[in-house]
Amino acid sequence: MLQVGLCLIAALFVISITHWVYRWSNPKCNGNLPPGSMGWSLLGETLQCFFTPNHTCDTPAFIKSRIKRYGSIFRTSLVGLQVIVSTDSELSYMVFQQGQSFESWYPPSFTKVFGSQNLSSLYGSLHKYLKNMVLSVVSPESLKKILPEVESVATRHIEGWANKKTVELKTAVEDMIFELIGKMLISYDLEKSLVNLKKNFEAFIQGLISFPLEIPGTAFYKCLQGRKAVMVMLKNMLETRWAKPNKVNNDFFDYVLEELKQNDTILTEEIALDFMFLLLFVNYETTSKAIIMAIKFLTDNPRALKELTEEHEKIRRKRENQTVGLSWEEYKSMTFTFQLINETLRLANIAPLLFRKAVKDIKFKDYTIPSGWAVMVCPPAVHLDPVNYKDPLNFNPWRWEAKDLKSASTTFMAFGGGQRFCVGADFAKLQMAVFLHCLVTKYRWQAIKGGDIVRTPGLQFPNGFHATSESSYV
Repeated sequence: MLQVGLCLIAALFVISITHWVYRWSNPKCNGNLPPGSMGWSLLGETLQCFFTPNHTCDTPAFIKSRIKRYGSIFRTSLVGLQVIVSTDSELSYMVFQQGQSFESWYPPSFTKVFGSQNLSSLYGSLHKYLKNMVLSVVSPESLKKILPEVESVATRHIEGWANKKTVELKTAVEDMIFELIGKMLISYDLEKSLVNLKKNFEAFIQGLISFPLEIPGTAFYKCLQGRKAVMVMLKNMLETRWAKPNKVNNDFFDYVLEELKQNDTILTEEIALDFMFLLLFVNYETTSKAIIMAIKFLTDNPRALKELTEEHEKIRRKRENQTVGLSWEEYKSMTFTFQLINETLRLANIAPLLFRKAVKDIKFKDYTIPSGWAVMVCPPAVHLDPVNYKDPLNFNPWRWEAKDLKSASTTFMAFGGGQRFCVGADFAKLQMAVFLHCLVTKYRWQAIKGGDIVRTPGLQFPNGFHATSESSYV
């Protein structure tokens, strides 16, 4: 009888496991789920999607293989979560536009790193409130005031590059952007600070989308340690400024503190610190990578470099006073520059994955996206689709002639779209345009080694990007 009982228990266990695996592989849906595979239980297809290196600007192999097998919309499981992947231009645009049907969402590792109260995780009135705070700093009127400082920082750094025989451009650009962002947001001075913010941020991109295992040595653990160091610094800075209320730093943190003092504010200290942390990292990571990729594309495309240089030399020659800096009118006149920026963003795909979550069952064509499922939009698949762009892997700024260079569309989503369209998009473009003006009018370079990229899924330059000056600073 004991043997019969044990056999029965074993049989029930096998049946339960088999049923569980079947339900995992065939999720319930009030309609027709997109085709796909859920991969291994719990693990899903995480390793293939997030951690398989891609050494080109092309769409990741994981995405391309599944498009070929299932079409432009498919299901999978990532980090133990049920996900619909959209490489379809129409669906991706719809996901961004329909704020009532899709809410902002990111994997648990992302939320833990940036905090549960970060801007990307908030909704409704609080999200609108924080978004308006950022808009007050990056409005056209504010950008006009910021422009001279952006030019000053770029000029000073490029002058330093020209005085060296060789420059590692990746690190040099990151230092330049971090100086500007750190000063604007928190009056940060690397030479005087006890905390190297930039060093703490460098490991973040590897740990953002990963298994949230807080084990020493893992990318996620290093990521969290970096966050702790930065948050301690921000917390100490907040307490110092509370203790010295009459000292004005004229940075964004002062503005945040003033909001905290208001009796009717909905801002809390936790939200404020998560907010500052996110702004520091996102501005540093995205803008520096975009500028580095622009330099790389220009290095490989002499025709584009020539036309860009001619545009900016023309701007400089037309000035009555050669000692003054860029004007707002000159900035707005940079037609080819903005074409080049759009093409850089299209091909570089700094943000390769964007996430949302369905708040109700969504019907799209023949498919149903179940309520509660995550939706992963893949901009590279849209930006590199030959239906949308002829010869999509070719760097061709001229493809943007006579096109809208500002808004998101069904085929261009470098800054997202809809209610969650990146509020810092204009500021990022300003930094890129001003830097490119200073670069091509004051510096000549030649790549000597490095410049190779790898995505896992974030963009990295494992061997740096080394260049030598061809002429002195002018």
